[in-house]
Amino acid sequence: MPLPKLPTRPAAILTFPTGETARPATPAAKPAAVESVALQPELAGIAPARPAHRPEKHPEARADAPAEARGDAAPAKQQPPARKTAARKPANVIADAAPVAVPAAAPAAVPTPISKATARNERKSRTRADSASRKLFVLDTNVLLHDPTSIFRFEEHDIFLPMMTLEELDHQKKGMSEVARNARQVSRSLDQLVAEAGQLDLGLPLNALGNKDASGRLLFQTTAIHSTLPSDLPMGKADNQILGVVRALQEKYTGREVVLVSKDINMRLKARALGMAAEDYFNDHVLEDSDLLYTGVMQLPEDFWNKHGKDVESWQQGGTTFYRVHGPLCAQFVVNQFVYFEGQMPLYAQVREVNGKTAVLATLRDYTHGKNNVWGITARNREQNFALNLLMNPEIDFISLLGQAGTGKTLLALAAGLTQVLETKRYTEIIMTRVTVPVGEDIGFLPGTEEEKMLPWMGALEDNLDVLNMGDGEGNNDWGRAATMDLIRSRIKVKSLNFMRGRTFLNKYLIIDEAQNLTPKQMKTLVTRAGPGTKVICLGNIAQIDTPYLTEGSSGLTYVVDRFKGWPHSGHVTLQRGERSRLADYAGDVL
Repeated sequence: MPLPKLPTRPAAILTFPTGETARPATPAAKPAAVESVALQPELAGIAPARPAHRPEKHPEARADAPAEARGDAAPAKQQPPARKTAARKPANVIADAAPVAVPAAAPAAVPTPISKATARNERKSRTRADSASRKLFVLDTNVLLHDPTSIFRFEEHDIFLPMMTLEELDHQKKGMSEVARNARQVSRSLDQLVAEAGQLDLGLPLNALGNKDASGRLLFQTTAIHSTLPSDLPMGKADNQILGVVRALQEKYTGREVVLVSKDINMRLKARALGMAAEDYFNDHVLEDSDLLYTGVMQLPEDFWNKHGKDVESWQQGGTTFYRVHGPLCAQFVVNQFVYFEGQMPLYAQVREVNGKTAVLATLRDYTHGKNNVWGITARNREQNFALNLLMNPEIDFISLLGQAGTGKTLLALAAGLTQVLETKRYTEIIMTRVTVPVGEDIGFLPGTEEEKMLPWMGALEDNLDVLNMGDGEGNNDWGRAATMDLIRSRIKVKSLNFMRGRTFLNKYLIIDEAQNLTPKQMKTLVTRAGPGTKVICLGNIAQIDTPYLTEGSSGLTYVVDRFKGWPHSGHVTLQRGERSRLADYAGDVL
């Protein structure tokens, strides 16, 4: 058998450290055998069998030995410490310059096996990191009674319900009021969550019922909690017990942010005085600032025609002139929004279509002129003219009118309603309702039927009917005015909100007065009563809210103004000027 050829490169010769005795072997044949046995399995991606020539007794000859000891021609580049262990392979015994360095990198790609204990510890550490980033919100009872779906409104954060919260829910569940209905709805939701999960100690996933946005967990107080609160706070009070739970959770979860959520201002003040984080429930807030509320009216800038006056298209249809304008401001328009320009070329129009930077504007009917009066009423300012254009438009199904006292909201709505009920026969009757929230002390139960009980709350209706039926004031018209008043009263029905659930109104003109005192859920209940051919008008002033726990940002009136914005069959106008009297206007400004 012929011997292998002699190596042509000195780096391929196997060298041993100084002081060691090399095995007696042919210098030309030994390296070739090493390459054929040790390197080829490395290239195939499998572990090589242990050769008889492996220098186990010479650890200095491994890959982590100095380059001079391995016989390299030049000092090798310093490798990271993590690569040293993975580089300890039999193939690295030979220090080849180019061909051998490529297969030596293959073992580094093989993943290092991780023990089950290490993987479990990594999962625990990731879980602790995720838990620390999520907040723990402790809910007060009034939050659940205000919004029964509030437990699903905190996204990825966790919810904690103290035992006192559940106890107060149990006390509020009886009755036919809105609070009692909300308490029962919360109890049903909690029961369904418990039925889906089973174990309360580990927490319940809030997305078990299909609420995909709620990725946190719901925790209950399953054991007695002892906390240190000042002795001045009696622990028998429910609010103080909830504060004690918050303090105990802060001491238990030192790495998490524990926040109390309550609609009670005094509760939040006490929590902050004790060094606890406390917040209001903001999920039902449509806007942070009431000044940002949609007004339904936009004043065009002075350079409007310079930027939007090119290639203007105009046509007439049904007695209305339409304009198609192009320009950058058109993208900010909202459908059924009113725009006006009071320069050399005045314009009072309503936005009918918006398509990118193109908009279609329609001119308005001038209700400030006596020939266009509505039940004898003419508009006294620009916003009232806009409101009457909405009220008299049969294509508009939902209208919201905001304004201070004396701006003419109820008078305009009633005048438009009487015209369309008694003259044009567009609707069969007017239905008027409002929230029975007293300003001062409650006068107690009222005798009579539903309408008789509601009459004391409908003083605004009587006052406006007197104005609409005033006539010329001569004595010979008293009988005529009395007959007209009887006819008007026969077409106006006063209903209570307590009996609205389940009803459907067909071809009705529904007026919801003092709508700022409604919650978003109550507003939804009323608006969804509308059947085919029914128009709904919401009137109110968000600066006069009498319902507890309602603010300008969470009122039902604010809610519908924001949600209906831009719908082709709805419109909104905020009335600015008071027209009641000069005394009322001055009092509204200075008081």
